[in-house]
Amino acid sequence: MSEKTGWLERLRGGLTRSSAKIGEGITGLFTKRRLDAEVLEELEELLIAADLGPAVAARLVADFGKSRFGKEIADQEVKEALAVQIAALLEPCAKPLVRDESKRPFVVLMVGVNGAGKTTTIGKMASLFRSQNLNVMMVAGDTFRAAAVAQLQVWGERTGCEVIEGASGSDAAALAYQALEKAKRENVDVVLIDTAGRLHNKNDLMQELSKISRVIKKVDPQAPHATLLVLDATTGQNALAQVEVFSAMTDVTGLVLTKLDGSAKGGVLVALAERFKMPINAIGVGEGVEDLQPFNAADFARSLMGIEG
Repeated sequence: MSEKTGWLERLRGGLTRSSAKIGEGITGLFTKRRLDAEVLEELEELLIAADLGPAVAARLVADFGKSRFGKEIADQEVKEALAVQIAALLEPCAKPLVRDESKRPFVVLMVGVNGAGKTTTIGKMASLFRSQNLNVMMVAGDTFRAAAVAQLQVWGERTGCEVIEGASGSDAAALAYQALEKAKRENVDVVLIDTAGRLHNKNDLMQELSKISRVIKKVDPQAPHATLLVLDATTGQNALAQVEVFSAMTDVTGLVLTKLDGSAKGGVLVALAERFKMPINAIGVGEGVEDLQPFNAADFARSLMGIEG
């Protein structure tokens, strides 16, 4: 089995809950029925229920109905047509994270609420960079959560990456500064910085993220070179609010959507792309290292519709 085929199978498997919700709904709607206003309205409601959002659902259904109104149409044709439309909407956002080799170390700041999968994503990214024979350092910047530090230590042992940590509750910005200075001295290729995600006091979090960015610029004026917002797909439309909050706090350069395998709300990725037009760098459909992959618009759209191949 090729790597591409293996990933597609994992993607389809991971999106089963989302694709079943949409696919079964479409099959139920388009069993020997002509495409009329009532069917289009039900299709729109189905897409909204799958977390594509009202704006995207209305646009997709309007475009879909233009040339097919009044005709008998099979469910597979509906899925294929919607997959093409969704892929076209997502394509401008499908931008894998590319390490700028002229930046050494290449500094990635990871942000997101607690529980989104931020620390796990850092570990998986470290593993992917290590597979490219790069020297990677992880910084345990969420100094308030012992579990986050312990998690990074496990990933450090697993991947052979150094993990920089401070005392519990210590200043995350100072830790990031020390780590970056050390990384420069030791010719590290990539530095991945974890951060806290406590949204119950946005002002504290905003000040902390701002301070981290400000302080590491003293070591490298262009750092961080990427700021990735990690979102949990199971939160559905809540993910849109998180993009707004974190974009106000820091210069988010790309999105990573995790836990698509645990959600029937995979359609939220389409809503995110339509609303924010931000790069979607990667998606996660499981716990394994290989389950975090660069985002591909056509593969995702076809998997979301439950289309094989």
